[in-house]
Amino acid sequence: MPSMAPYHIRKYQERDDECVRDLYSKGMAEHVPTAFCHILKLPRTLVLLLGAPVTVLLLTGSWLLPLLVTLTVLTALLFVAKYPWMNLVAVAFNTDMSDITKNYFSERGSCFWVAESEGQVVGMVGALPMKDPALREKTLELLHLCVSSQHRGQGIAKALIRTVLQFGQDQGYSAVVLDTSVLQQSALGLYQSMGFQKKGRFFFSFSMRLAAIDSVLFQYRIPSVQDSKLLRQRKDL
Repeated sequence: MPSMAPYHIRKYQERDDECVRDLYSKGMAEHVPTAFCHILKLPRTLVLLLGAPVTVLLLTGSWLLPLLVTLTVLTALLFVAKYPWMNLVAVAFNTDMSDITKNYFSERGSCFWVAESEGQVVGMVGALPMKDPALREKTLELLHLCVSSQHRGQGIAKALIRTVLQFGQDQGYSAVVLDTSVLQQSALGLYQSMGFQKKGRFFFSFSMRLAAIDSVLFQYRIPSVQDSKLLRQRKDL
């Protein structure tokens, strides 16, 4: 059963850095088993797992060598399943998460939050303006949403997303975008339930393409402050 201890959301502080890194690393590692099963079901994988051992058996007449080939292929496939997530962590730690204070708090229009429960960081999310100059002033990117496995089912992820959406509206953005992999079914359902719309699919990296794990791009249209006031007024009538 998930812990039901109360939590609160606050802005990131430098003392949170180790906890945030650990939370993100563990969160990405959780996707490896799902990715491995996904890869095993691919037609090309089935052909490889069946064809390679049979070919070796026919060529050598040995039952041991096909077994070794199978184990080698499975080990290679496990690496293919792990690498995209390890790469995501490495990229994050060498770019925006290399110095969260500098990259998220040095300029207006960006921020990083953590969810804290009983003195521990149990969730996180960041928001940065899009790098594209044409979209930078209008579109906010939601990044690194993550909640510890022991604290899921409490609405923490929804609260973190709402924090980003409210921040986006307060800062005058017209949209929030994010992407997540097709393997993260709970995340896909969560974003759609909160009003995000699918806008396209793409491969985040070559390693993701190799593993046939594409990402879904989502967009949330932020109503203007005036529109929000009108909507509240209508609800009050």
